[in-house]
Amino acid sequence: MTSPHTTEFTPKTLEQQLLQEDALLRGHFRLSSGLHSDTYVQCARFLRRPDLAAPAAAELARRIQEAGLQPDVVVGPAMGGVVIGYELARQLGVPGIFTERDETGQMTLRRGFTIEPGQKIIIAEDVVTTGKSTNEVARVLEGLGAKVLAVASLIDRTSGKADLSFPNFALLPVTAATYAPEECPLCRANIPVVKPGSRPDKAFS
Repeated sequence: MTSPHTTEFTPKTLEQQLLQEDALLRGHFRLSSGLHSDTYVQCARFLRRPDLAAPAAAELARRIQEAGLQPDVVVGPAMGGVVIGYELARQLGVPGIFTERDETGQMTLRRGFTIEPGQKIIIAEDVVTTGKSTNEVARVLEGLGAKVLAVASLIDRTSGKADLSFPNFALLPVTAATYAPEECPLCRANIPVVKPGSRPDKAFS
């Protein structure tokens, strides 16, 4: 559960910490959705710091509880949701598990993780970019008979426009330009595009 001694955690707090950790990047990026953008938040650099991740998760837990929601399980999709999902589960006092993609690319539960029908779920994400992958996880969980209460994320890149059928608790909205690859002005300007994450220095033509 959240501590009564936690200090106020504001969006500005998180923004300053992201900048401090070189986790808020500007340039020309290819997102996991396939879209291109001038902004990328590399949350792994932030989440490597337990002293930063814990207060952020505590604030998400506080907001969830303030809304009257009490999950049975927190599910953080791999890879980005694993660390924040674990820490959020710890703050809420419930188990934390994760979904991952199988050999065919389908999101699924593996490693002996199970969901019981009727269980209430919070999905934990580092960044909600379009809402597509969050909905994919929700469909998997709902297919097992679970009820998704909300998604909780560090960052919301959708400007509140994600097509979700449940609430989105996010600590920081990040306004960023996104483009379809064929319409990207950064591509037209011949600015190399990079895919951050597992291959941060890999350029794509």
